[in-house]
Amino acid sequence: MAQPFLLSLPRRGLTSSCRRLSLTSPSRTIASCSRFTPARPQHHYQPRQRQQPQPLQRNYHSENHPSKSPQENEYSNSQLTILSAALAHVPRHGFSRDALILGARDSGFLDVSVQLLPRGEFDLVLFWLASRRGLLRDVAEKLKGKEMGVEKKVRCLVMERLRMNEMVKTEWQGALALMSLAGNIPLSLSELHALSSDILNLAGDTSVDASWYTKRMSVAAIYASAEVYMTRDQSPNLAETEEFVSRRFEDNAAIGEKLSSAKQCLGFMGSTAVGLGRSWGWKI
Repeated sequence: MAQPFLLSLPRRGLTSSCRRLSLTSPSRTIASCSRFTPARPQHHYQPRQRQQPQPLQRNYHSENHPSKSPQENEYSNSQLTILSAALAHVPRHGFSRDALILGARDSGFLDVSVQLLPRGEFDLVLFWLASRRGLLRDVAEKLKGKEMGVEKKVRCLVMERLRMNEMVKTEWQGALALMSLAGNIPLSLSELHALSSDILNLAGDTSVDASWYTKRMSVAAIYASAEVYMTRDQSPNLAETEEFVSRRFEDNAAIGEKLSSAKQCLGFMGSTAVGLGRSWGWKI
C-alpha cells in the first residue's frame, strides 16, 4: 500500500519549510502594508498671536484733549520743512509754486523736491490754515484771565484769526480760488469746520444739544463771509472787517431770538389746542 507523499518527506524538510514560512511571511506582510499606507501629514501646532487693538481715532476736538493739527498727522518731516520755509515767501509770491521752490531752496532741498507735495500749491494753503488755527490756543490762554462771556470770546478769536491773514491779504483771493476748486472743496470745508469747532471750544462753549451744530455752522458762515470782506478792507488794523463781524454776530443773535420766540409761540399754541380739545372731551 502506497503511503501519502507528505508522510514520506523527511522531518527536517518539513521543519525547515515551516520555519521559512513562519519567518518570512509576517515581515513581508508588514513591509507590503507599509508601502501602500499613505504617510499622514504632521501638523505642528502654532499658537495664535493675539492682535493688539488699534487705537480709536477721535473725530472731534475738546478743550481737555485737543486734536492735533492736520500738518502733524499728514506731512512728513521733509514736507513740513519745505512748507514752513515757503510761508515766508507767500507775502511776495503768493500761494504759488514759486513760493514752494524758494522754500525748498532755503531748506537745502532741490527744486524738484516740491513734487513731494501731492497737492502742490493747495498743500501750502492747507498748511497756512492749519498752522494759523493752531496759534489760536495761545490767544485763548491770554483770554482766560479776563472776565468775558463765551460770545465775546468767540468774537475775539474770530477777529484774531482774521488778523493773522493780514500779512497775506493781497494774496488771499488766490488762496480762495484754490479752495473753491471742485477737488479741493471737501478739505476746505473740513478745515473751516475744524476752525469753527476750535473757536467755540477754546471760548468755553459746552453745548451738547442740537445747538452744538447750529453754533458751529453760524461761526463758520460768519468767518467765511468776513474772510471775503477782509480782502477789500483798506482800513488800519482791519477796523471795517471788525465792524462787519460785529454786525454778523448781532444779526445771528437776532435770528436766534426770533427762532426761539417762534418755537415758544408754536409750543404755547400747541399746548393750548390740546387743552381745549381735552376740555371738549376729545381723547388727545
